[in-house]
Amino acid sequence: MVVAGASAVDESMLTGEPVPVEKTISDAVVGGTLNFSGVLDARATAVGADTVLAGIVRLVEDAQSRKAPVQRLADRLAGVLVPMVLVVAAGTLVAWSLLGNASGGLMAAVAVLVVACPCSLGLATPAAVLVGTGRGAGLGVLVKGGEVLEEAHAVDTVVLDKTGTLTEGRMAVTAILTAAGQTADAVLALAAAAENGSEHPVARAMVDEARRRQLPVAAPEGFRAIPGGGVISVVDGRRVAVGNPRWLGSLRYDLPTDLRRAVEGAEADGRTVVVLGTGGVVHGAVALADAPRPGAAAAVRALRRRGLRVVVVSGDNARAVAAVAREAGIDEVVAEAAPATKVEVVERLRKEGRVVAFVGDGVNDAPALAAADVGIAVASGTDVAVESAGMVLMRSDPRAVVTALALSRRTFRTIRQNLGWAFAYNLAAIPLAAAGVLSPAACGVSMAVSSVGVMANSLRLARFTPLPEEAPRVSPARSDESKFRPRRLLPDAKGTGMAATYEKGTLLTCEHEGCGCRVLIQEQCNCSGADNSNYTCGCGAKLIPVSGS
Repeated sequence: MVVAGASAVDESMLTGEPVPVEKTISDAVVGGTLNFSGVLDARATAVGADTVLAGIVRLVEDAQSRKAPVQRLADRLAGVLVPMVLVVAAGTLVAWSLLGNASGGLMAAVAVLVVACPCSLGLATPAAVLVGTGRGAGLGVLVKGGEVLEEAHAVDTVVLDKTGTLTEGRMAVTAILTAAGQTADAVLALAAAAENGSEHPVARAMVDEARRRQLPVAAPEGFRAIPGGGVISVVDGRRVAVGNPRWLGSLRYDLPTDLRRAVEGAEADGRTVVVLGTGGVVHGAVALADAPRPGAAAAVRALRRRGLRVVVVSGDNARAVAAVAREAGIDEVVAEAAPATKVEVVERLRKEGRVVAFVGDGVNDAPALAAADVGIAVASGTDVAVESAGMVLMRSDPRAVVTALALSRRTFRTIRQNLGWAFAYNLAAIPLAAAGVLSPAACGVSMAVSSVGVMANSLRLARFTPLPEEAPRVSPARSDESKFRPRRLLPDAKGTGMAATYEKGTLLTCEHEGCGCRVLIQEQCNCSGADNSNYTCGCGAKLIPVSGS
């Protein structure tokens, strides 16, 4: 508990909310969260096993202990086949002996045992799982065990964390609201200059946006942070105030009517708004939000097309979560959820008969990842989340969730096909062997053929490819660009103009920083657009030629 001082504290570890929370005397703070701007004197009210982090660890352990072990399908079937074969072999020997041909009965019994050798049954699951997990790794989905891949096929509900999963997990400028006579660039440049040097996420977002637009960002001549309000700086000899609308109102800055309505509308949409003013005059405001990831809406659409129920659960405030959910196309929202609340949501869905996959990346998601039937963590998240999950996505792209579940369904279908073939083979071959039609040698050959068939069917998984609009952005981990697989170019309806031709061997890359998607033109490509601007990567950004290709 805070006993002296005031500051902004980053509690995203617990809540997922990217905006620091203002703390002052008598407010509770949690060990492991980050103090941003001020000095706090705090008194420990819980230590050791009584801390919040220790409570999260207990939630993870409890969730893992409550989960029943998954019984492999092949194990259940083998438990039926092996006793049945032994009974048939013994019955064959007895029947032939009663007919006066004990030696023939012995050969027939041996043939039954040979033809029913459970090689194909034993290969049915591990072969498919081996190929499926290998293909998943190539698509950026790491699976920790075959039982996870088997369990995930039955998932019918996907619970998504917001921050870092559906969103970028960092603040970004979404709109610049200007007063009469002001321009957006002028408002942003002055706000960024006033905040230049601050470590606050809102300040960093404005400075980054100004630099992205190549606007001059001056160094402030004076800087003073007001906890819970904003900052007061001196830029080019002018005293500049940047902060939340209520704080600027207390400094007698009055927002023009049109600007006030725009600010209220942005706040109603769950955005963080900071207002800029100098000399008692408001120049404008900057709206910021934790921007949704480019593939979030496409991922939700793809999940719904597959018949899955999608829920978003977040520790962030209700307006921010609702805004992200609305943009992603999700109807079911649970906001301001503590780690224990996320576990309760997962368990409630499971009690309804749902098979639940939880997708998250933070410390606060670890208990829910462990409690879900299938936990899916983002590799860029915290170590405890990765350790609690059964699947790990190597790319922070929500569409990788679709790929993971689609691969699981395909793998399980292949397992069922393998087991079906193994059982059909046994049902046909065992009676023939018992009747003496097949010799032990012929049974050995047919048994080998059945195993080869299972392996061949499993290897088809290596060709699994997600639909282009559902595929995560994965850059092949090799330097030989001539081996890059071609990707489908997604047309943008806005593209018009003269045709441009890309010769075979031209390498295109996504202009979105951090995407890493590349396309090698393996056949001559005529694109209706002078600079290919009407074709986009799966993330929505333009594909542009790599210099020198």
